[in-house]
Amino acid sequence: MSIFLDTCYGKNKLTPRQILSDPILFLAFGFGSGLVKKAPGTMGTLAAIPVYWLFAQADCLIYSLLTVVVTVVGVWICGNAAEKLGEHDFGGIVWDEIAGFLITMWLVPLTWQTIIAGFILFRFFDILKPWPIKWLDRHVEGGFGIMIDDVLAGIFAGALLLLAVNQGWFN
Repeated sequence: MSIFLDTCYGKNKLTPRQILSDPILFLAFGFGSGLVKKAPGTMGTLAAIPVYWLFAQADCLIYSLLTVVVTVVGVWICGNAAEKLGEHDFGGIVWDEIAGFLITMWLVPLTWQTIIAGFILFRFFDILKPWPIKWLDRHVEGGFGIMIDDVLAGIFAGALLLLAVNQGWFN
């Protein structure tokens, strides 16, 4: 029994070996987390937690710069990966989840409670896709289209999480 979603990915039928050995696809697939059979977006968000933890060791300015770089470069990474796969917004492309989670956690303190709450809130907005997220997801193409719904889900989730932190719901 394989942990991989399939033996081939996308319309161009790339193998897990091809994906893991190509630096762009390796990043797009969230360091390989997007290859799993079930819930690749959730696995990509889990893969974002160590990235967040690492970035959160820096001050807010450095965290902000790193998050902006991950997001902006993510447009290129996701667009390039979609071209290589021959399929727009393939489920295994999870770099957008990594960027979205970093945005969710942008201005909140690093605690296990905020990580769990941020994870749940981000997945909620990423899966539910309230307006305008769903509209953008359906109407915007390319790398920007892959990224924008998760960026907005991260903003929505981050705003709620920041509100909860400021209300004293977390230590």
